[in-house]
Amino acid sequence: MKKTLATLALAACAFLPGCYGPNNAWNNLHDWNGKVTESKWGNEAVFLALNIIPVYGFCYLGDVLIFNSMEFWGMKNPIEGKK
Repeated sequence: MKKTLATLALAACAFLPGCYGPNNAWNNLHDWNGKVTESKWGNEAVFLALNIIPVYGFCYLGDVLIFNSMEFWGMKNPIEGKK
């Protein structure tokens, strides 16, 4: 059973590499976090807080499960990317 699951996971990695999407929500949060304060230490404190809460985790999960999937299946991604 474990061997079959490992084989399926490996096959999925080989055949689905281009389907991960642009991750607009996570990238927008990361870009905002880099400019939230004028201090690199302030930005680091915000980054740590957003990881502890887990805002970064929920943003990435939303990208993977919802927003990137919407874009992959032909709908418009509701989160705007970088311009």
